[in-house]
Amino acid sequence: MGIKKREHRPVTMGVIVGNRGFFPGHLCEEGRKEILQVLDKAGIRPVLLSPEDTKYGAVSTLDNAKKCAKLFQAYRDEIDGVLITLPNFGDEKAIANTLRLAGLDVPVLVHAFADDPSKMSAQHRRDSFCGKMSVCNNLTQYRIPYSITQLHTVDPKSESFRNDLLNFASVCRVVKSLRSARIGAIGARPADFNTVRYSEKLLEANGITVETIDLSEVFGKANRLKDEDPVVKEKLESIRSYVETKGIPEDRLVRMSKFGVIVDRWMEESDLSATAVQCWTSMEEFFGVVPCTIMSMMSNSLLPSACEVDIPGLVGMYALQEASDRPSAIVDWNNNYGEDPDKAVIFHCSNLPKDVFSETTMDYQRIISNAVGKENTFGTIAGRVKPGAFTYARVSTDDLNGSMSAYVGEGELTNDPLMTFGGYGVVKIPNLQGLLHTICEKGFEHHVAVNLSQKADALNEAMGKYLNWNVYHHQG
Repeated sequence: MGIKKREHRPVTMGVIVGNRGFFPGHLCEEGRKEILQVLDKAGIRPVLLSPEDTKYGAVSTLDNAKKCAKLFQAYRDEIDGVLITLPNFGDEKAIANTLRLAGLDVPVLVHAFADDPSKMSAQHRRDSFCGKMSVCNNLTQYRIPYSITQLHTVDPKSESFRNDLLNFASVCRVVKSLRSARIGAIGARPADFNTVRYSEKLLEANGITVETIDLSEVFGKANRLKDEDPVVKEKLESIRSYVETKGIPEDRLVRMSKFGVIVDRWMEESDLSATAVQCWTSMEEFFGVVPCTIMSMMSNSLLPSACEVDIPGLVGMYALQEASDRPSAIVDWNNNYGEDPDKAVIFHCSNLPKDVFSETTMDYQRIISNAVGKENTFGTIAGRVKPGAFTYARVSTDDLNGSMSAYVGEGELTNDPLMTFGGYGVVKIPNLQGLLHTICEKGFEHHVAVNLSQKADALNEAMGKYLNWNVYHHQG
């Protein structure tokens, strides 16, 4: 019983090796082997035709396309994306037909091998440079969205292609996860937080299901648990092993444990991957703790949890996590930092996952303690966020236009001096003022999801190209 860290799921890719009959066939034979080696090294599982299925295991005719499509359909539930690789010019029509017949509706990456200027005879010239344009042209005609590598032609063994491949794998994980996400709303939106209003119907239309539970139900079930129940003791020990609890009253730790047990059970029963929790001030007034520690533990276990029932903010956390396979946090864009226009303070009370901090300790909620009593606000996770590169993302339901909106970007968490409480950090973002203008002018929320990775390109591609959301990619 209790939180179990979600296991990493390797990406599975369908692979189409393109071939054109009157181009050198040995290039396909060699290219197929090379691509498989690269995929294996990247930890990506391939699904592709064998040399027994078609010549060189490549696709060059309609019959080949049918065979490859049938194979892909057999692995429909497992394939996260498709890699098209062109060791020679390739047959653009056969490639496009393969994708149309398979009907997978997954991200597609188009790769072309590079020619060697010293090997330009008829026996060695690839012409993949030109063939890639024809493939992309046909995919556009077929209305099949696709991604391309940074370099038009690229050696599969190069660092550039490895980066392309890993970025594409992130795109695949985000798209697949968001198209079938099940997330939970624990409690109602706090009355004063109109900012976090959202449309369940728009989320559902985009494949994201929201399950709800009332706080009274959680409190009632938690209060039925006995202090000596094994599940409560187990959760209590997990809290103590997660964060320093010196100075926190024992009865408050037990209440946190009971809350955690009930949330764990509900998530398992409802098959949920993420949660957003009501806090201010029902938790403190009627249950006597803040939920931050339990939420932090969930986020740290790749089961992200957001504050104030900010479900769209939670979607941003989840997307970043799926792209990076690292915990996400949700914070406020909170303060300016001196006179530097490109720096700001991010902050939350906080429920940030432990992995994003340099050091942590359990504390009390200093903002509302005067209103509800310090004794009712124990359970925040306090500390400074680690310095380094990070990605930020905000997702919103644009109810007035009936669409999903988002913004993404990257920046740096700095070591600039700052003494405050809660979970906090100083960020530096190129042209931060331009980003802030966009946030205000488009009416985005004050919450933003952050992740200690560099995945803005992947999120922009996944949300904008494959999910058809309106995405602003801030690049300074």
